Order: sequence, then structure tokens, then C-alpha cells
Amino acid sequence: MDVGVFARTSERLDRAVEIGVASGRVISVSFPETPPGDADSDHPLLDRVFAYLDGEADHFDDVAVALTVPTDQRQVLEAIRNVPHGETVSLDRVIRMAGLNPDEREDVETARTALAENPVPLFVPDHRVRDAPGAAPSAVAERLRAIEGA
Repeated sequence: MDVGVFARTSERLDRAVEIGVASGRVISVSFPETPPGDADSDHPLLDRVFAYLDGEADHFDDVAVALTVPTDQRQVLEAIRNVPHGETVSLDRVIRMAGLNPDEREDVETARTALAENPVPLFVPDHRVRDAPGAAPSAVAERLRAIEGA
């Protein structure tokens, strides 16, 4: 299915994983306490997410995402997609990977904002940035790092 909201409860996360898809692209990921009543629980991407949560390595780099964010923030989020499964990096490293300057306050704020407002955490794995807040709740980010052995 190319369009819809898909969600399933994860015992590993102690909450649901919700994915919004439009035109075959992931447009949103969230971790609500319970799945929305109108969400479908059957989607191949949810199957992959749950295999990942069970310990199967998956970088999700082939997942098509739609990033409707400013260009400078998009650079940061695209850079994070290059951080391998099981590894973490510093915010300074992400800023450099995005072609920005970690000594420029504005670039640091751009990166922090991009991470905090990431519309598709997990597929843009902000949990792999160890010294900056991401869009996933902190308990979820900690669990994702543990699953990856990071």
C-alpha cells in the first residue's frame, strides 16, 4: 500500500511504532503509547522494523523517505543516514558530514534543530548521534542504541 498510517505495538519499546506513508515514501515516524485506532498493523516496512527490533541488523538506507525540511536541515538528516548500524557519532561529526562548520553557532543550531525535528526517526537514525537530542523519545533512542549494540 502506498498511502496510509501503519502502527503496531512493540514490547521491546514498550510503546507503538507508527509510520506514515504517502506515494510510497515514509513521511513520518512516531512512537505513541498505543497505536491509533485507525492505523493498519500490516505493512512490509513494519515487518522490517519489528525484525530490526528483534535484533536483525538493518540500516534502512533503501527506505524512501520524504524530508520536507529546509535544505540546510536536510543536509544534516541525509548525513545521519550514512552512520552505520551499531555505531554512534558526535554532533560535531554530523555537522562536518553535512558540510557545515561545528565552530559556527548557527550551524550547530541548524543541526540540533534538524535532529530534534526529524520527521522520520529510525529511518534517519538520529539515535546514533550521542550528544544531541533526537526526535525519538529518549527511552526509545536508548533502546534502539542497545538493540544495535552501540
